[in-house]
Amino acid sequence: MDTTRVSSTAFDGTPHAPAHARKFVRQVLGEWRLNHLAEDAVLLASELVTNAVVHAGTGIELTCRLDVDADPAKLEIEVDDHHPTRTILAEEGMPTDTLRTSGRGLALAGLLADAWGVTYTKTAKRVWVRMELADGCEPVEAPPPPVPAKLADSLHVGVVVCDRDGVVRSWNSEAEHLLGWRPEQVVGTELERIVAWRGHGPYALSFADTLGLGRWRGEARMRHVDGRLVPVYVSHLRTKGRLQERRLIWMVVGNEHRYVLTPPPVPLRREAGRRVKDLLDQEMPFAELLGTIAQMVQVSSGGDAAYVLLAADGGNRFGVAAGAGATAGLVGVLATGVFGADATTPTMIEDLLARDVELAQQLRARSLACAPLLVTGEVTGYLVVTAAQPGLFDEELTVSLQHIADQVAMPVQRERLAEQDRAHRGRLSFLAEAGELLAGVHDEELIAALTAQLVVPKIATWAAVYLTDLTGMTRLAHVWHREERHNATLRKSLPTIPRATLNEASWPVGPETVLSFPLVTQGRSHGALVIGRAEPTLPLELADLLSDLCRLVALHLHTAMLYAKQATTSRVLQRSLLPMRVAPMPGLESAVVYEPAEEGADVGGDFYDLFTVADHWCFALGDVCGSGPEAAAITGLARHAVRLLAKERYTVADIFDRLNQALLEEDEEGRFLSLLCGELTPLPQGGALCTIASAGHPPPLLLRANGLVEPVASPQLLLGVDSGARFYVEQFELAPEELLLCVTDGVTERRNGGRLLDDGDGLSTLLSGCAGLSAHAVAERVRHAVESFAAEPSQDDVALLVIKASAALRAVR
Repeated sequence: MDTTRVSSTAFDGTPHAPAHARKFVRQVLGEWRLNHLAEDAVLLASELVTNAVVHAGTGIELTCRLDVDADPAKLEIEVDDHHPTRTILAEEGMPTDTLRTSGRGLALAGLLADAWGVTYTKTAKRVWVRMELADGCEPVEAPPPPVPAKLADSLHVGVVVCDRDGVVRSWNSEAEHLLGWRPEQVVGTELERIVAWRGHGPYALSFADTLGLGRWRGEARMRHVDGRLVPVYVSHLRTKGRLQERRLIWMVVGNEHRYVLTPPPVPLRREAGRRVKDLLDQEMPFAELLGTIAQMVQVSSGGDAAYVLLAADGGNRFGVAAGAGATAGLVGVLATGVFGADATTPTMIEDLLARDVELAQQLRARSLACAPLLVTGEVTGYLVVTAAQPGLFDEELTVSLQHIADQVAMPVQRERLAEQDRAHRGRLSFLAEAGELLAGVHDEELIAALTAQLVVPKIATWAAVYLTDLTGMTRLAHVWHREERHNATLRKSLPTIPRATLNEASWPVGPETVLSFPLVTQGRSHGALVIGRAEPTLPLELADLLSDLCRLVALHLHTAMLYAKQATTSRVLQRSLLPMRVAPMPGLESAVVYEPAEEGADVGGDFYDLFTVADHWCFALGDVCGSGPEAAAITGLARHAVRLLAKERYTVADIFDRLNQALLEEDEEGRFLSLLCGELTPLPQGGALCTIASAGHPPPLLLRANGLVEPVASPQLLLGVDSGARFYVEQFELAPEELLLCVTDGVTERRNGGRLLDDGDGLSTLLSGCAGLSAHAVAERVRHAVESFAAEPSQDDVALLVIKASAALRAVR
């Protein structure tokens, strides 16, 4: 006698097929009393069907075959598709993008099954796995559950027959007793009219798709003739044969009589199976190990999603380390209302929304079951399974979940400690690289660009950096995609100026999970780093790394903000200390070069001015001892005093006397001033008469038309040194085509090792080669000579003024 048992079903090649395959295998093994194999068998069936969907995309037939007379007894699961020309690749050499659903292709078949293979026919390809029943284990027939007398009278097994389009063709009297509809009222109408269909979970099928299944069992609600909805349990079967002759058969009972059509559930075996340990013994990366555990939990429990949580911050908080199924885009630490370091027993929550609203929103779930990972009595993490539907789990599930947790706790903790050590070294290296890259960068736009490129593609598929200014306005500063050609599209899909806070902004819907990290330092927000990842969850270690990176970036943005404020202050100060424009001088050509010594500064201890007074022009070039803001304060006093006194028709000598007294009254110790000041009065024959005085300043150089260079002012005492000092002026004619060069000691004392630029009359030699050049060309040549004289930057402010007589001067009006 053939004692082989066979149960088959068929699915369309859609993404919903793996979910229905898992439910079918679990039901069949429950009927055959093989629940101790359910975890591995359901996982294998899911893998086989997923492969068939991805590689074939045709209709799929799933068959479970049990042979108890074989030695040893064996269970076989077969998946047939109808695209025999497409072959399943061997594990070795399998492309990395094979089956993104699980990430391992058919690797699980080699790990969980005792044998597996591929068989080809003329019309189909069959992939099969074989699991041996240890110790000749035989299935046990479940005794039929006793039917209470009070329910026996109300038991009605309705039989409804429909054609392939779901139109009712037969309606028995039991269906009439159950729902009140007479056959003539429903025959010829669509079955969907009296079924209040609703699906559950992200992969729920429509009513039409459900009718297309070869076999299905489950709860539903049907409309009674009086309008109320009656909870029922349905056993659905689609007959085979030619398409026109196929029939759909529904056996319907009241929900309280469901065990007439399906055996009651039996507790899952307390032992999760030796293959759990076999999986843990495999050499695999830590992230893949956690992902495998999450997948096992999700598939074996039938939940919508499963997570592995690991302890953070000394074990008082728990963060998402891996997820499987319909996982939300979770980051970092979860709400701790359910999970705690002192919860050493498994927990089952029928409606999470009623207990912890925040956690329910994070997980997008109503049902939750969890079991702690215990190592030497300490809770190191949790295995968690969730579902969108409330009341889906029972206490028996927590028993199996805890057993899996007991097996994986120690291997996970051991691998985690090793991974933490590796991650710590990598984390320090990454942050050091980031710090070195951002060091000295004072431009917010450049910081945003560097930040995005730091995380792509190492951590994310794409990244965007939002910056918040001092007014609180947030804008999109930079985007970067792993595929650069997508940068423009990505920028268009992101909000340019979010109207809500970045935590509440609407991000583009796509294949990536979008996560946002604030850029906060010293209690102020500088914006946010937004990333898109292909993985649904972000491991805790990566979340911590990104948080550290964002703090580092925020600190540099804060520094850049302070630098920008300082630069703005310097520019404002410059406008008050330096002339906004040089007065036009008909018949004279002038050029100015001004470069403060301090990097990023706009003002220093050197200053210049060129302005008109009545019928002549005045010019001044000064140098305050020192540089920076302190010297700039004296600069402001000196420049404004020179201009004010000149406008009051004081002579150059009187200007020096008054300014010398003003500096001494300031009582700034060591704040001396060298000043070169002169007047240019037009001459009838052309050129100008120059009246000049030099207080401790490098002498100005006069370039004659014939190329000769000579100094034209004698050095006198510095201003601010002696209250009794008296100053005098000198005069010379500046003829047409002659040029006057005035410089500060930042030019003459430019140093290269032990040598100065003006050693051996170096500046005169340089100027003598400038005959025939314009004032601007001479200024640029001198500036370039100063810059290139030494490799290192100048340590002193540089200012120079060039005046060239180009024609007969017209009187100033």
